[in-house]
Amino acid sequence: MRDTALLSVRGLAKHYGAHIGCTDVTFDLFPGEVMGIVGESGSGKSTLLNCLAGHLDPDHGEVFFDTRAEGLRDTIQMSEPGRRMLGRTDWAFVHQHARDGLRMGVSAGGNVGERLMAVGARNYADIRTQAEDWLQRVEIDTTRIDDRPTTFSGGMQQRLQIARNLVTGPRLVFMDEPTGGLDVSVQARLLDLLRGLVRNMGLSAIIVTHDLAVVRLLADRLMVMKSGRVVEAGLTDQVLDDPQHPYTQLLVSSVLQV
Repeated sequence: MRDTALLSVRGLAKHYGAHIGCTDVTFDLFPGEVMGIVGESGSGKSTLLNCLAGHLDPDHGEVFFDTRAEGLRDTIQMSEPGRRMLGRTDWAFVHQHARDGLRMGVSAGGNVGERLMAVGARNYADIRTQAEDWLQRVEIDTTRIDDRPTTFSGGMQQRLQIARNLVTGPRLVFMDEPTGGLDVSVQARLLDLLRGLVRNMGLSAIIVTHDLAVVRLLADRLMVMKSGRVVEAGLTDQVLDDPQHPYTQLLVSSVLQV
């Protein structure tokens, strides 16, 4: 049953002077559910994601997360060390540019192992074994375990970033344009991988993207943002197949015309 929300957001707002980053955003995310957030550049979707993930301090609102140890906690009110630990354990953040989420001067195995060490792992053999397992899961040859990410293609770097994030078994993953900047064939492979990992691990996820095909494939529900506001929300197929708001209709029709 999914009676208790994993994440509850109430009245979240962030302003930059007179400019609205996001305003009055309210929603619940349940265990195992994937939420997509779409909108054009400047719509507020990345601001919202960064407020949810603790990278930006919102001006107003509450973000309650159902922690394993203490139940619902308002993550905005948590201490900075507490929020950092949450980001290493129950949360993960996949950046659009893999270089922002990797240590480029550290080996592939070291990138995965660092997150394990951040939560207390100390046995080198166990860490290396888990790193090898996760490289296999994201379809990177384990013979590359000692190679640095600088020698990897863009798609491989993104898959390594995913391995680094998921090795500690988070329950909620934030994804910021996870397929952005990749070739179409590489995008397809990465999306198949993400869909499998999300379903097999029972992950909850919030995915920001401008690509409606991405949310069609991955997201259970969808929020459409314009000028910092959520203008439409609902089941993904319902919103995309029968959009009600004029802005959503414009987004969908622009894809169909391509």
